[in-house]
Parts: sequence; C-alpha cells; structure tokens
Amino acid sequence: MLKEMIEYIAKSLVDNPDEVRVTEVEGEQTSVLELKVAKEDLGKVIGKQGRTARAMRTLLGAASTKAKKRSVLEILE
Repeated sequence: MLKEMIEYIAKSLVDNPDEVRVTEVEGEQTSVLELKVAKEDLGKVIGKQGRTARAMRTLLGAASTKAKKRSVLEILE
C-alpha cells in the first residue's frame, strides 16, 4: 500500500513516469522505500528547498502510522 502510494505520487509529478521505480527494503521495525526517477525529473520530485520530498515523507509517515509500521523514504540519484 505505501509503496504504491509513493509510486503514484512520483509518477504524477515527473515527465517520464515509466522510469519511476520504488523498491521496498523491509527491516525488522522499519521499511525503507527507495525512489528512483529519471535524472531530469529529480528536481520535480525533490521540489524547491525539498518541499515536495518533505510533503511525500509526511504523507508516508501518516500512512505508515495507520499501518502500524515505520517507513522512511530515500530518493536515489
């Protein structure tokens, strides 16, 4: 559910939605969602002063609280 949410948001923001990849790395207590987009779309996903990335992390935090697990979003270059 969380992975699909991040993927949907990222695909809505970028020019190359086919290159959006979200990988979930499950830990014991925390799962890490790794977001990879095309190089030219990196700025769109991060946003001015990181606002878009912060908003995505806030949404992920709220959704993961509801799912009773901790999730972290990493944006890969």
